Order: sequence, then structure tokens, then C-alpha cells
Amino acid sequence: MKNKLKFKDFLLYLCLPLLPLIVFWFIPLLVSFYISLTNWDYISPSYEMVGLTNYSYLLQDSSFHNALKNTLVFGAGTVIPTLILGFLMAMLLHKKMKHKAIYQAFLFSPWITPMVAMSIVWSWMYRGDGLINVLLGKFGISSIPWLTSSKYALTAVIIVTIWKNAGWAMIFYADALSKIPESLLEVGYLEGASWGQRVRKIILPMVSKTTFFLTIVTLINSIQAYDQISVLTQGGPAGASRTLLYLYYQLAFEQFNMGKATALSMLIVVLTAILALIMNVIRQRSWV
Repeated sequence: MKNKLKFKDFLLYLCLPLLPLIVFWFIPLLVSFYISLTNWDYISPSYEMVGLTNYSYLLQDSSFHNALKNTLVFGAGTVIPTLILGFLMAMLLHKKMKHKAIYQAFLFSPWITPMVAMSIVWSWMYRGDGLINVLLGKFGISSIPWLTSSKYALTAVIIVTIWKNAGWAMIFYADALSKIPESLLEVGYLEGASWGQRVRKIILPMVSKTTFFLTIVTLINSIQAYDQISVLTQGGPAGASRTLLYLYYQLAFEQFNMGKATALSMLIVVLTAILALIMNVIRQRSWV
């Protein structure tokens, strides 16, 4: 005899688990969308409804275009090297070696270090007389103005982000590699496949799900990057390292234009959703 689900049971088992999502995500999202339709200055208790004016302004603003370009460059510049470096470190540690746990902890340590503290250390290293320029001088390379030149500022932030995230990616890849049956690699070896062929034909396909997961999470983290930009460059010079999230901070807490800031936050949500959708389509087509 089939038991029908009562309405109160439906509320208990389905709606109750969704309650935190509704309270902490959907409601704030709706409130943010409402504020984005106003000209609220974050201080005054009064405001006016301006409709889609804030969105129209942002889409035509050169600062938004520049921040969007920097965000995309920052995302590509951090995601791809982070995955490659994390995979290579995981492959290195996958081999049997002495003191493997110590090396793994050392490579993972940047991830558990607070970004602000790490960025402060890197700001010292990026100075004209800092460690990086001193080492470059040993090879006859002149000092590089990492944080004061629009040519190098975004690159400097990208390097710090990769340094922090590579160890995190390594942990996921190391777990994925440990689940690959040794028999598959042995068969490839017996069939005469080279090391590169075994990596391309066996290892990479077996860790593809991990790669997809890391791509999505790292890409979202790159869109939400703020701490390292605030400490190292403050979005400068001349907006060269200003991303969408840092532009949001400037609109909200420097210019006190909460309407435009929340409109920008809604655009960031849409951008994140589009990128996640694109990656999901790529995943489905590649796994068919």
C-alpha cells in the first residue's frame, strides 16, 4: 500500500531545508535588485526610484568596460595556470618519495595563509629593492615597477593569486590521482605508451571531473577576488588592476552610490551564472 506524502510532511522535508537558502540568498538577492532600481546614497533615509537607469549607466561606462576586461583577463590568467601547476605538483607527489607528507604540507601552506597577510609579504617582495627585483638583477634584468606600472600591476596580482590557489588545486588532483587504478597505467606501459601518452590518454580523462570542478570554483573565486587587489594595488594605477568586485567596493563605499553598486552586483551574478552555464555545456559535450 502506497503512503501519500501529506502537506505538512512536504513542508517539513522539502521547504525546511530550503529555509536557509531563502533567508540568506533569495531574499537578499531580491532586496539588492530593488536597491539597484534606486538612487540611494547609503546614508540618507530617503531615495528615489530610477528604474533601469543604473544598469544603463554601467553598460555605457568606460570604467565598467575596463573592469570587465580586467576581470576576464584575471580569470583566465589565474584559472589556467592554477590548474596546470596544481596538476603538475600532484603528479610529482603521486610518485613514491620520502617525506611526501612534508612536501605536500609545504605546497599547501599558501592556501591556509590569509590572503591579506600573504599580499603584504608580496608587496614587500615587489618593491624596487625587494626580493623579486634583486633576483631579476642577478640575471641582468632591470628592476620592474610591479605595483606602480599599469603594464605589470594586474600581472603582479595574478601571480599572487596563483601562488595561493595552486596548492589547493593540488590537493584535489592528488585525491583524484589516488583513485586511478594502477592496472590502467600498467596496461598503458605494457602497450608501449610513453609517459606523455599515458598522461593524455589515461590520467587526464580520469581526472576530468576534478578539472571541471576546479575550473568552476577557481573561476568564481577569481570574479570575487578583492583582498589581494586592495592590499597590492587598490585597483590602480589608473584602473589597470580594477576588477568588477573592486569597482563595486569603490561605488558603494567610496562614492556612496549604493544604487549603482548593487546594479553592478546583479551584473556580477549574471556574469557568474553565464560562465557556469557555459562550463556546464562544455562538460556535457565533452563527456557525451
